[in-house]
Amino acid sequence: MRFREARPLEREYKVEVDLVDEQEWYNALQLFDDANLYQTWAYGTVMSGRSNISHLVLRRQGAVVAVAQARIAKIPVIPAGMAYILWGPVWRRRGAGDATDAFQQMVRALRNEFVCKRGLTLRLSPRLFDSDGSSFNAILESEGFSPALGNTSSKTILMDLSPQLDELRQGLGGNWKRNLKLVKRTEMEMIEGSTDNLFTLFIDIYQEMVSRKNFVEPNDINQFRSIQSHLPEKFKMKIALCKSGGQVCAGAICSTIGETAVYLFGATSDAGMKSRGSYLLQWSFIEQFKRDGVTSYDLNGVNPVANPGTYTFKNDLAGRSGKEVSHLGRFESKGSLLSHLCVHSGETAREYWREVKRLSRAKRVANLLPRLAR
Repeated sequence: MRFREARPLEREYKVEVDLVDEQEWYNALQLFDDANLYQTWAYGTVMSGRSNISHLVLRRQGAVVAVAQARIAKIPVIPAGMAYILWGPVWRRRGAGDATDAFQQMVRALRNEFVCKRGLTLRLSPRLFDSDGSSFNAILESEGFSPALGNTSSKTILMDLSPQLDELRQGLGGNWKRNLKLVKRTEMEMIEGSTDNLFTLFIDIYQEMVSRKNFVEPNDINQFRSIQSHLPEKFKMKIALCKSGGQVCAGAICSTIGETAVYLFGATSDAGMKSRGSYLLQWSFIEQFKRDGVTSYDLNGVNPVANPGTYTFKNDLAGRSGKEVSHLGRFESKGSLLSHLCVHSGETAREYWREVKRLSRAKRVANLLPRLAR
């Protein structure tokens, strides 16, 4: 059964659905500046299962000009559910200049496949920012997408890495600059790599931090460890650890696929709270990014109200080279009525349980405070 009318692609474009294997997918991702971890085969497989991901490749006169990996969530037995594309489609082909047409044709192809053909509700969270202008909002609207219900625009800081290293250091915030200078005088050991052993060491201090701060993890660190084990070497996340007195005191994980590095996780051990190791780690990343030709660093989420300490750390790291931007957000094209009802009922239930967890956490903190005051 088909839902709504599909729109044909422009004559020179052709879309292929689920015709590539894993190696071909990674080969295609390497063609694009905006390739990212969330569009890797490994991420999709770990988060949703191999049978619940779908890969579309858009060609123009035979050349690959855009790709997109969708994660599929379907209701058993009945033909209803959702397709979700995080930080996709990928369409900024290296050296291709303005590729807005490829973006629009790929968005159309995605809607044709998942909404019109499969009857699914389609969600896009493209890696686009308010600084990209209103043209992409207009494209999405013209192709049958609207902002998803309850959509909120998250903020991040983008650090321009094109200046020389000395200029980047001079542009650091004053407190960040002082702490970097102090930590460089200490005898700390740096360990960098991508092995599972380093991931294990990082998880140890990450879990210490989660327990110390008593917060609900936004991402499951163990899932990312599994993703790491499935990624090809060239696509693996970079792990950096800092040791003081032979013990790991701080760690950080980032991804450097495409032209933009993305900060994923950071942690400090209980014993390393005053070590300043996080300053050394982040500066080491920046030095490596410069060597590898990475052009920008996405510090991946900031909230000066809910998390002022982390905001200050990231904002001072970016310094004069940083720019605070807002994501355009999530966009939706509704599939069958049944899919629409199932998706929104499921989201209502999920938000309910999130609120239950939040209130439970607040109650634990309230019960703990009187004991800490004794």
